[in-house]
Amino acid sequence: MSRDIKILIVDDDQDICEYMDLLLSQQGYRVETRQDSAAALELVRDSEFHVVVLDIMMPGMSGMEMLEEIRKFDSDIAIIIFTGNPTVDTAVKSMKFNVSDYIKKPFDIDEFTQSLEKILRDKGLLIDPEEALLIEIGKNIRRRRKAQELTLKQMSRRTGLSVSLLSQIERAESSASVSSLFKLARALDCPVTEFFGAY
Repeated sequence: MSRDIKILIVDDDQDICEYMDLLLSQQGYRVETRQDSAAALELVRDSEFHVVVLDIMMPGMSGMEMLEEIRKFDSDIAIIIFTGNPTVDTAVKSMKFNVSDYIKKPFDIDEFTQSLEKILRDKGLLIDPEEALLIEIGKNIRRRRKAQELTLKQMSRRTGLSVSLLSQIERAESSASVSSLFKLARALDCPVTEFFGAY
């Protein structure tokens, strides 16, 4: 899995910052922590983070205020809200500012990790090796087909595979069987290994 992912933990509780840093660093993420929301906001403004984990109850600027400020200059960054006091008001406001998850403290580590991985996967930042291979195969089949100016319909006639299946293979939504790959290689007049690219 691609782990060159930067995560910022913003929580005034030093123990939580240290715990999250240890937990996420062990999983291969690049982690920074801040206990001061104003300093954290500057850091988000000046650096490239993929995810911000934000505590709501902070001295000075609250987590909700920080969320609002971040959204003024970055609508895309994934934000996970942590709170010891969940309220309908903060949940609604979080949704309004497009947070990726709203997690109640104390939280379950497995649930948090699964939520984080889902968020990163949805953003296309986390891809497992099998998924990466399917993307590579699909891209190479499509490239080769386009170079020969063949339509999916023509490919379907040449291979005996349905247009729908061919389209799914190219978009990496379906894995091609070995026999399908051989049919595709024959139809495109190339070795099967060409579909695997760098693999």
